[in-house]
Amino acid sequence: MLGFSAEVIRRQQFLIRCLGGYNSNKTRRSSKNICSTTIKMQSLMSGGSPSLEVDAISILRKITPSLDPSRHKGQAGKIAVIGGCREYTGAPYFSAISALKIGADLSHVFCTKDAATVIKSYSPEIIVHPILEESYNIRDEDKRSISGKVIAEVNKWMERFDCLVIGPGLGRDSFLLECVSDIMKLARKSNVPMVVDGDGLFLVTNNLDLVKGYPLAVLTPNVNEYKRLVQKVLQCDVNDEDGTQQLLSLAKGIGVTILRKGGSDFISNGETVHAVSSFGSPRRCGGQGDILSGSVAVFISWARQFEAAKGETGLSPTISGCIAGSVLLRKASSLAFQTKRRSTLTTDIIEHLGQRFF
Repeated sequence: MLGFSAEVIRRQQFLIRCLGGYNSNKTRRSSKNICSTTIKMQSLMSGGSPSLEVDAISILRKITPSLDPSRHKGQAGKIAVIGGCREYTGAPYFSAISALKIGADLSHVFCTKDAATVIKSYSPEIIVHPILEESYNIRDEDKRSISGKVIAEVNKWMERFDCLVIGPGLGRDSFLLECVSDIMKLARKSNVPMVVDGDGLFLVTNNLDLVKGYPLAVLTPNVNEYKRLVQKVLQCDVNDEDGTQQLLSLAKGIGVTILRKGGSDFISNGETVHAVSSFGSPRRCGGQGDILSGSVAVFISWARQFEAAKGETGLSPTISGCIAGSVLLRKASSLAFQTKRRSTLTTDIIEHLGQRFF
């Protein structure tokens, strides 16, 4: 734990100097505060137990398939993103293109018609399905038939997918959310893993039965999304003084794997808790959560392949996928920040996915 804290302090000091920040006296005071805060947070989340940190890079490399020339298209992963509406087109793109950059063979986006052309213009690599609809665009009497058409179209593709990402850029239109709820039910019936992020978490928080008791579901909440889940499921507020136990209780109560995003990412399936704390970047540009959701989806599919071919890794595929996706984003963010500094954008981070890790 102390080694972990010292490493964080060194990185923080380096970044402060690079940014031309504080003088030496302030830096020393800042370092003491960083040390105190780091040790305190690690202690709170671990409940006084040994460090929860895992060897994330080893797990990432273990479950990543080799680039075998005998493999055919699709064997390295087929991912589908359910999201994208008139206002939000970047999020589903970030998630889908990240999956491809990591090494998935095919990446689909199921979005509204208004978003489809925009998303297609970002990259020809992504397969875009403009089948979703929002309430403003349809009459009430047509909703049932349109919903049926949406599900029928998704059903034609469902068996081909290794994992779904639910929520990036989804928005909160009531009819759109109803259709996505039906897609999630279909995925669950088809035993397809789901990574739920963004507005997908808003949907799930208000309808827990969509994922309750489904071990192939992963939720990736940020601070505010986690707070809402805790209040909904555990009927209390977030308590970092007993953070590990609360995360365990939440994951067990829903019956899913949860990746709690933050300064350190904490991952639990209700049985164990693991932490990924390698330093990423102080730049918090929007879209990094979308990279994470696409990354986790790919690694879950690879972890399941690894388990089927070579046996268990000692961790469930959802846990392994979360750990690998978390550390990959942090390493890519760090590399991007080294050259871009305050100008770092999500697209810069995406360009560093896959470097030095595989």
